[in-house]
Amino acid sequence: MITAPTLHTERLILRPFTLDDAPDVQRFAGDRDVASTTSAIPHPYEDGMAEEWISTHQPAFEKGTGVSLAITLKDTAKTEETILIGAIGIGIDQTEKIAELGYWVGKPYWNSGYCTEAAKAVVTYGFDVLQLASIHAFYLKRNPASGRVLEKIGMQFEESFPKAVEKWGVLEDMVKYSIQNETHNS
Repeated sequence: MITAPTLHTERLILRPFTLDDAPDVQRFAGDRDVASTTSAIPHPYEDGMAEEWISTHQPAFEKGTGVSLAITLKDTAKTEETILIGAIGIGIDQTEKIAELGYWVGKPYWNSGYCTEAAKAVVTYGFDVLQLASIHAFYLKRNPASGRVLEKIGMQFEESFPKAVEKWGVLEDMVKYSIQNETHNS
């Protein structure tokens, strides 16, 4: 069985999720403030949802349709333990060689640059290892911090979609950013 990669950055280890991560996933993704910043995370985040979500990762990786990684802090004590702070992944369209980036970070870790650091590593992996032609991402317009992450990793504004998705009974505006793999297109 092939497994998703483990990626290292200056402060982070991006690794495949395990079922042991489920309580932290439920705690962070279940935070109303975290859930409200995404189009996909439900609220309340009920028992069993994290385990169900984690169980989809390996089959998606094996099919080549997705890579989902836990964002963890490198432990300065150099133990095997890492501290889970969020999730990042790409959904892949193999036919077009494109992917959609998605992420969330637990509220205690907001505004620390962790999401930008993780996103850079995943985009590099997508381009260098998976040979994707482009990667795009959507964010809720009322969450400009997510847009700043995309700008910092080199993505460019592509399009706005007014009232494109319903979140908790409200139609939300979405914004799309993308980045091209310059080596793939040359």
